Amino acid sequence: MNGITIRFYGELNDFLPQKQKFLSFNHFFKGQPSIKDLIESLGVPHTAVDLLLVNGKSSDFLYQLQGGERVAVYPIFESLDISTVSHVRPAPLKEYRFTLDVHLGKLASTLRMVGFDTHYSNNASKDQLVNDATTESRILLTSDRALLMRTKVVYGYMVRSKDPGLQLVEVLTRFNLVDKLLPFVRCMACNGALRSVSKVEVLSRLPKNVRESLDEFQECPDCGRIYWKGTHYKRMNDFIRQVKEKIKTDDIL
Repeated sequence: MNGITIRFYGELNDFLPQKQKFLSFNHFFKGQPSIKDLIESLGVPHTAVDLLLVNGKSSDFLYQLQGGERVAVYPIFESLDISTVSHVRPAPLKEYRFTLDVHLGKLASTLRMVGFDTHYSNNASKDQLVNDATTESRILLTSDRALLMRTKVVYGYMVRSKDPGLQLVEVLTRFNLVDKLLPFVRCMACNGALRSVSKVEVLSRLPKNVRESLDEFQECPDCGRIYWKGTHYKRMNDFIRQVKEKIKTDDIL
C-alpha cells in the first residue's frame, strides 16, 4: 500500500467530503495509478482541473504515482497568470457552445435567450450527450459529476445551483461570458438562429392584439416560432439586467 499527501484548491473542494476540504490529507492506494485516475477516485472530475503540481513541479494527468509524493490540484484559472507551468486542460475554446443534460432544460432556454448556441433534449442519453460535446467541441454542462469523468469529455462543468436564474449567473461567471451576451438572436425552444421577417409574412399567424399593436417580428426558420417585443420581452430584459447586476455584485464582493 502506497500513500501520498494531496490538497485540492478553490472550487474543487465542492467535490470533497467535509473532512478533506481546504486542507492537505493523506491518501493510500494500491499499485501505481495515474494521477488522473486517483483524482477522479476521490470524486473530482478531470474537466474541473487546470494545474497539477507533484513535489512542486507541474505534471500531466499521465503521471504514475509511486508513493510519497506531495500533490497539489488546482481548478481552472481565469484571471491568474500561470503561463509558466503546464496546464492539464486543453486550450480554451474560440467559441462557447454548450450541450446540457436532461436536468437543465430551463438553463438551456436562458442560455439561448442570451445568445449562446445550446443543444438540449429532454430524452438525450448520457452517451449522446458525451458524443455531442466531443464531436462538436461543446462544453458539457451537467449536474452529474460521473458524466464529467468519462475519458472522452474534454470540456465540461458541473452546475451546482438548483435555481435556473442562479444557474445562468454561475455559468456566465465560470466562463467569463458576461461581455459576450447577444440577447434575442436564438430560438429559446429549438436553438435555431432567428431571422427578421416582415409583418405581412406572418400576419395570419399573429394574435389579434399583436397584429394591431406591433410591427417588428422575428421567426425561427427551424421550428416556425414567431417572436415579438411584447410584455414577455420586457420581463426577459429585466431578467438579463438582474443577472448582470448579480455578477457585478459578486465580482465586487
